[in-house]
Amino acid sequence: MSDSKPTRLERVDTDNGARLAVLTLDNPPLNLFDQALMESLAADIAELSADPPRAVLLRAEGKMVSGGVDVHVFDGLTPEEGAELWRTLFARIIHPLEALPCPVVFAAHGLTLTAAFEVALACDIILAGPKAKFGLVETVVGLTPSMGGPQRLAERAGSGRARELVMTGDLFGAGELAEWGVVNAVHEDVDAAARALAARLAEGPTRAHAATKQIVAAWRSGGVAHADSVTPQVSGELFGTDDLRGAVRSFLEVGPGKATYTGK
Repeated sequence: MSDSKPTRLERVDTDNGARLAVLTLDNPPLNLFDQALMESLAADIAELSADPPRAVLLRAEGKMVSGGVDVHVFDGLTPEEGAELWRTLFARIIHPLEALPCPVVFAAHGLTLTAAFEVALACDIILAGPKAKFGLVETVVGLTPSMGGPQRLAERAGSGRARELVMTGDLFGAGELAEWGVVNAVHEDVDAAARALAARLAEGPTRAHAATKQIVAAWRSGGVAHADSVTPQVSGELFGTDDLRGAVRSFLEVGPGKATYTGK
């Protein structure tokens, strides 16, 4: 850990000079989501929202991604306090993470439980190592996942799979979740693969990626018709970017595969 802070936010440049942010969970030994980690993660996401990079990689140090939530967080809460906890975590972590105007890649190298899994599901792309396991095991304390996990699982894998994963409280391997569509890909060296993917996305047309996220978000909230209704405006604005103008000119001058991106 750096300066006793349970998360670490670094901004680095890719080989082509694109800004990439790497957000690391570093709260040994288990990377538990205690109050300090949740506050630190929320602050880092707020910083990214205020000054967005071109892509974000979210990863963890240690043998596991996270052992889940520190159960002390739940001890003694009233129903009203419990509801306020989830409202706060949606408002400060899940929704701002999803709203970042750039691609967000999550790298899972090992065990990824409860809150960490729900954070992963709020990212755009999830990559996993072959030994990674995932679980929403809140049933052991009589709770259901409440940071958006069930609904985001249902979006990726279907409602039946979401109910199975949550109700059984079982652990599921990276390969199985890749078959379900929850994990995008499995890599032997997931950290290297995730860094390479995040760098590739950062070096691409980030404004177009942001537009893609807006269109998908519209579909999630209102279906195909709503997404169709916002697409002309969202996509039309891309014609004012250096990305599109430069790429179109280079395509016309030198052909496919030569497009360049110089804007955002």
